Amino acid sequence: MDVAENNIPVADLGCGDTKLLKLLKVYPCIQLLVGVDINEEKLHSNGHYLSPYLGEFVKPRDLDLTVILYHGSVVEKDSRLLGFDLITCIELIEHLNSDDLAKFPEVVFGYLSPSMVVITTPNAEFNPLFPTVSLRDADHKFEWSRKEFQTWALQVANCYNYCVEFTGVGIPPAGSEHVGYCTQIGVFRKNSRKLAESRVSQQHDRHVYKAVYTTSYPSLQQERVLKFVLVGELLIQVEHLRLRYQRMLREREELGPNSGHRDASPAPHLLLGEVFTEAEKARIENTPQPFCQGEKFFIPLRRLLAYPKLQRLCTDEERMRSLIADSVCLSSDGSAVVVDLHNSWDYRPEDN
Repeated sequence: MDVAENNIPVADLGCGDTKLLKLLKVYPCIQLLVGVDINEEKLHSNGHYLSPYLGEFVKPRDLDLTVILYHGSVVEKDSRLLGFDLITCIELIEHLNSDDLAKFPEVVFGYLSPSMVVITTPNAEFNPLFPTVSLRDADHKFEWSRKEFQTWALQVANCYNYCVEFTGVGIPPAGSEHVGYCTQIGVFRKNSRKLAESRVSQQHDRHVYKAVYTTSYPSLQQERVLKFVLVGELLIQVEHLRLRYQRMLREREELGPNSGHRDASPAPHLLLGEVFTEAEKARIENTPQPFCQGEKFFIPLRRLLAYPKLQRLCTDEERMRSLIADSVCLSSDGSAVVVDLHNSWDYRPEDN
């Protein structure tokens, strides 16, 4: 799985307190996050932690993100989890009884058949390093040694056409390296997508899970969000240009009429202001410059589109015009943003 790809769906089985989902939601390539757990009350109490906060509206994601929490058993087949790129099972399998553990591989690796599965489970060999610990949790049905886990994982991988690598987290103290990691991890990768794709096309209406929480994040794919961010960034850039134009005019006045600067057009470098690469400077300077007509200041849309922050949001002049038309004042031909050159709150040296 290439993490640089977009539209990656990820599911966490046995999501519990949703801590992993909170960590995963920051990755811009993930557009669908699903959590499944048998404890409905825990899902209800932790769902709101996955809601977007204020900063994610002010600085939204590039791509949409939907988060869904389902109540259900991980050994039940639900077609809404078909076609996922990654399924995680963090400290899950040791909570399954023998019957459910026997069903687990067929559901996850056979039916859901994602590109990658990550399974973590306690390493029983590490337990003697804890004071008075037999099982790490009262709900654990078993805890495997490294050999037991690897034997099970290799059998599952061979049965369902996966390869598996082993690693872990939690390094033992000096002198106890022989016990291995505190938690062992198996990373399974699908050898072929053909079987998974056929299952997605053949089984698509098996809905056994109950959705208990759903939220969607603001993103630049949503026009109202794009418009809000674009107008805000555009007004900031317009204000920077206006103030720099004022400063340039004051400097020319201070030099006097014999300074040789009689041209009303600003020197291009005076209207850059920010730190740009040479390529960015060249692109900006190759666009129409801001200008004044009386007390009105005109900033061509082509000029604004050349600034990196605005170009990231919108690359087409017509598209920009349609998004900002009802939020800013445009010139009669729609080619420039128009603002007053001077405002009542501007700093004026003569006022001091």
